[in-house]
Amino acid sequence: MVLKAVPQDESILKVKNLSICFGSTQVLQELNFDLKKRQTLALVGESGSGKTLSSRALLRLLPSAATISGGEVWFHSARFGELDLLKAPEVQLRQIRGGEIGMVFQEPGSALNPVFRCGEQLMETIRVHQAMSRRQAREKSLQLLETCRLKAPKRIFMAYPHQLSGGQKQRVMIALALAISPSMIIADEPTTSLDLKVAAHIVALLRELQQQMGLSMLFITHDLGLVKKLADEVVVLRAGKVVEKGSCMQVCGQPRQAYTRALLACRPPLFERPHRLLTLSALADQEASQVSAAQAQSGLKKATTPAAAGKKLWEVHGLEVRFRQKSGLFPGRKKYVQAVKNVSFDVYEGSCLGLIGESGSGKTSLARCMLGLIPASAGEIWYKTHRLWQIDSARQKAIRQEIQIIFQDPFLSLNPRMPVGKAIEEPMRIHGLVKGREGRRRASLSLLRQVGLAESYYHRYPQAFSGGERQRICIARALALRPRFLVCDECVSSLDVSTQAQILNLLKDLQQQLGLTYLFISHDLRVVSFMSDSIMVMKEGEIIERGQREQILHHPQHPYTRELIEAAQ
Repeated sequence: MVLKAVPQDESILKVKNLSICFGSTQVLQELNFDLKKRQTLALVGESGSGKTLSSRALLRLLPSAATISGGEVWFHSARFGELDLLKAPEVQLRQIRGGEIGMVFQEPGSALNPVFRCGEQLMETIRVHQAMSRRQAREKSLQLLETCRLKAPKRIFMAYPHQLSGGQKQRVMIALALAISPSMIIADEPTTSLDLKVAAHIVALLRELQQQMGLSMLFITHDLGLVKKLADEVVVLRAGKVVEKGSCMQVCGQPRQAYTRALLACRPPLFERPHRLLTLSALADQEASQVSAAQAQSGLKKATTPAAAGKKLWEVHGLEVRFRQKSGLFPGRKKYVQAVKNVSFDVYEGSCLGLIGESGSGKTSLARCMLGLIPASAGEIWYKTHRLWQIDSARQKAIRQEIQIIFQDPFLSLNPRMPVGKAIEEPMRIHGLVKGREGRRRASLSLLRQVGLAESYYHRYPQAFSGGERQRICIARALALRPRFLVCDECVSSLDVSTQAQILNLLKDLQQQLGLTYLFISHDLRVVSFMSDSIMVMKEGEIIERGQREQILHHPQHPYTRELIEAAQ
């Protein structure tokens, strides 16, 4: 690959007083930073701080409602020299997009075209910018997939996006960003929805490719823990304003601003177990000199040792889940994928059982089988004294009222055409739990208050809320039937660290107030460590290790568990 270098002493990108507004609302105010050759600059902040908007403004990819109200973006182009990207002609800008600045989007599933094979999308990008035959473009595409550490590049080349895992899709996105040997790439939350092990691999890959190709990188994230592993310089944004910037060592090691310290403090500790996590709102009124990341963690009251286990609520014996694999036009012998393999465990009342594992390990299949959403291929599931799902329909309906689930994506979990108040009332109406419209309305308002939302939200639709607010609504809906058992399926994985801390604290509070029992599923060991009394580690459909929280974290027996702990540190 040809390296497009700039002189050693020059910045490749200079952003001066960049401002963006939606109508009369200013959402980004006078952003300034310099990105130097071969360096990584991280833009950090919670959701809505202006990180993604500022990165898209650099290439003039803002939504139609957004307007750049001021500023300059000077890019050192190998082809055009010094160029203000905000004023560059569209013809030049089209050559810079992809040709000199690559983009790795946050959600590869949305960024990749679902109707084209991954190889075709790579070839298209290459041939738009370079005069190549299809054969040459194919060879280069395969080389790029191999460079991005994808096993079986020919299979990936022929695959559609939906046939790949999250980590594989993200590597394809990185290959697309590098297709024309750019001098700079913008990575917008490239690891947000990935499990810790895959995320660590993606970060290591980006760092390796940066060193090999001499890339400059603008890395956007809400996770300061991730920034420590990758960035040279850091800019911290809050509500569209820069609150702190400097070297990674200074910002992450000795932050000057209370907001930056709060971002560090919101992240759950791995080995300690505080009673509650600090949130940005809790720290808003404290003086900057009074809060440090170390003080924030050590100052929290540690969680007490869990009380003796209550009665056995669930018993799972030898559970197996298999899915039939499609065989094409001429099916022969039936083929099956084993998602869950001979799994046995117990869940006790009032406890939280954490289930940790990488994507595709069978965590969600196990939980959905327990809830009766997918059938078991073998084994037994007992809830209290009932063997599920071999009971009459009336009893099944009564049990479903006691066991509920909070799904990973709150937006997809809510009907966009139904006000959230009605969404919370719907399960009450179906199960006949609360009689009368007025009774259900009062119960719905009470649940909104219980999860920390205003009563005025009752008539609003899901699209009017942030991710954290939508997840609170989903929790309220799950509580509408007064359940005894909740499955939390990756319910905080897509949230920024500050919102995540609020939701985790809420779940802890509700468990204490209502005596709930949780099965808490996550790929983030820090989150599982904070929530769980005991932990199961799942890999390739099998439970490879289980035990009390302290035993798993401090004395892991299986090499894979040790890998997960290392990735979380």
